Amino acid sequence: MFDFITSLLASMGSLGVAALMLIENVFPPIPSEVIMPFAGYLAASGDLSFISVVIAGTIGSAAGAFLWYWIGTLVSEARLRRLIARHGRWLTISEQDLDRSLAWFRRNGGKAVFLGRMVPGVRTLISIPAGMTGMPLLPFLLYTGLGSLIWTAALTISGYLLEAHFAKVETWINPVTNVLFGSLFVLYVWRLLRHKVER
Repeated sequence: MFDFITSLLASMGSLGVAALMLIENVFPPIPSEVIMPFAGYLAASGDLSFISVVIAGTIGSAAGAFLWYWIGTLVSEARLRRLIARHGRWLTISEQDLDRSLAWFRRNGGKAVFLGRMVPGVRTLISIPAGMTGMPLLPFLLYTGLGSLIWTAALTISGYLLEAHFAKVETWINPVTNVLFGSLFVLYVWRLLRHKVER
């Protein structure tokens, strides 16, 4: 994973940053925590512009969020409830979970989107209830853009400051990424088993 990300950024530059951040929002296991720091390192090395990296990362991230928002507008609450009733076991979610999530989102709205864009694991999914509950597009894009800007800028700065020490990251980032993927799988299995016991 690390080698794929670094080679794409090295060959495509800022366009690669935008493309990877878009993919990261559509397919979350590709971590922005690897993409943006390495882009920041390339900016510190003079291979990329720091400003262009942050802008490209923000655009790619917001574009991916908009895709999920649009999907959310197509999925009615009634349709989602039918899906949960039929496949809730495999989705590891119940109608009660859905009720709590939607009620929380309706109370918090824009704040939820803004803060959610900076929380790993939530960053992608927060766009779906925004579309489903009919949050207006302009405020959604504003909160998403601001949250994404802060997140990408912070990660880019971390890579920029590492600079010469960034080469050391490669020795541990792949194992950490593998542990992350393994943890997500274990979490899913645990939720699956818990859901089965509750039923």
